[in-house]
Amino acid sequence: MSSLPISSEKLPILENGDRVTRDEFEQRYHQMPNVKKAELIEGTVYVPSPLRYNQHGLPHSQIMIWLGNYAIANSGLEIADNTTVRLDADNEVQPDALLRLDESMGGNSRISEDDYVEGAPELIVEIAGSSVFYDVHDKLQVNRRNGVREYLVWLVQDREFRWYLWEEGRYRQQQPDESATLKSPFFPGLWLDVPALLAGQMQQVLATVNSGINSGQHQEFVE
Repeated sequence: MSSLPISSEKLPILENGDRVTRDEFEQRYHQMPNVKKAELIEGTVYVPSPLRYNQHGLPHSQIMIWLGNYAIANSGLEIADNTTVRLDADNEVQPDALLRLDESMGGNSRISEDDYVEGAPELIVEIAGSSVFYDVHDKLQVNRRNGVREYLVWLVQDREFRWYLWEEGRYRQQQPDESATLKSPFFPGLWLDVPALLAGQMQQVLATVNSGINSGQHQEFVE
């Protein structure tokens, strides 16, 4: 379902804390091409500050490398970067990364006529500064309520990585195994060496996910 047509009348710019409908949010966002990211969470507008290199840009690129390495090994999986997702009438998010199963293969989300994601992708990743950010509060609850199966948050300043799993309408934070690796239950073979990621050791991160891709569980998933 596409949004309402954009009015020719100039609307107020989006500002943090504005309370608007999703249609008004989209209309204002469209007329602000200089703004690269804005989100509507529970009817409230969030416009992030400019993004820093070590706190966001570099971690973001590392997540995309990790997810992309897994996605290319699986037909029917799609990875997206900073893409608008219409979750419900009061929430339109723009996650740092997402992994979705194509609708034709049983995925929960779809691509709208105006080229946005509608519905809950199977996996969402956010890069946050610390545990005080809204990514681990309001946005977590929105993703849970809309059935995002796996929600990953990298708390860069806290040097912590949280992986939430959706189970019977609630999120459970997954704990690493004995090798400090987190593993996706929905996407077999999507493995993450957390200490290596936090240390910036991307060769080890890729070695771990490639081990997951070569595992028997992943082969069964592909078949």
